[in-house]
Amino acid sequence: MPVGVTVAGSAYIAEASVERERTSVGLDVHARSVVACGIDDDTGELFRAPLVPDPEVILGWLGQLPPPVAMVYEAGPTGYGLARFLRTRHLRCLVAAPSKMQRPCGDRIKTDSRDALLLARLLRLGEIVEVAVPTLAQEAARDLVRAREDVRGDLMRARHRLFKLLLRQGIVYSDGKAWTGAHQEWLRRQHFDSPALTVAFDSALETVLLTADRRDRLDKAILELAADPLARPCATGGTWRPPPPGSAATRTTAGCTSAGSSSSSGASAAPSRMSRSPASWPAGAGRWPSWTDSSPPELLPRPGAGGSARSDPRFSYEPTIRSTLGPGHAAALLPNHRPAVTNPRISA
Repeated sequence: MPVGVTVAGSAYIAEASVERERTSVGLDVHARSVVACGIDDDTGELFRAPLVPDPEVILGWLGQLPPPVAMVYEAGPTGYGLARFLRTRHLRCLVAAPSKMQRPCGDRIKTDSRDALLLARLLRLGEIVEVAVPTLAQEAARDLVRAREDVRGDLMRARHRLFKLLLRQGIVYSDGKAWTGAHQEWLRRQHFDSPALTVAFDSALETVLLTADRRDRLDKAILELAADPLARPCATGGTWRPPPPGSAATRTTAGCTSAGSSSSSGASAAPSRMSRSPASWPAGAGRWPSWTDSSPPELLPRPGAGGSARSDPRFSYEPTIRSTLGPGHAAALLPNHRPAVTNPRISA
């Protein structure tokens, strides 16, 4: 882009040197096929080829194009293996965010060839909104959290099926909270005269117990991953650094996007139960915690256990609340907060 330079009182416009690729390639990647389309920026020539989803085959076709070459494909279920492979070969490969793609409103025909051409044109114009390519360790941590979220949904549905089966028989548990130890003992004492109903009840109860055991195993694995200082950047999606000595580290975390970078809204917002993705919530009350403190999760004190949470610097939410809420809201949330009086007649 032009850069202004002043020499001896005169203004000159100098063009900054920007390295660019001659050929822009769009790849429409599927599980069993890849459609490639390249545009030569110097001659305007189009290169089209149907390929197989083999990185070596794609690399060989890219080697036939006028260098240097840049390529892009949309993020999807095929993952980031192709981008990692091409980047290790020192090629510029972007992964585009599908929700940020600029498509003509009147273009109603959607084919693989048209999608590849659109990607190549957007890359040539510099209009690609790319997503961060995670490392293998980060992707493994994401798969672990996704597995836990899937089990949470399975457990909720299994509990509902068991509850409705008993409700159809007029049996309702009313001796406390459900799904506790006492509730499980009460479930095991249920008997039915019909053999078919007994088999159905045993199957539903067994599904609940086995699914809860799967959830507990995944919880343990996630806790071990979060407590490991070497693996913690994989769980948070960023570069973890221990807080400096004497700093007021808190249990609240800065907001993280799916790409792994910190968002400006999460770093300054007040603690909220709805501020993180539902994929991090456990089954039942509460949600899955995340940590920025150097201590492992099991060593962090809890409010009301061995001291007041307000006296612990790791639970001091007052600066965050005051920076994001008005004086009236801060006074409602903080008992010791007194808003400044600006009317001289009232202060007198």
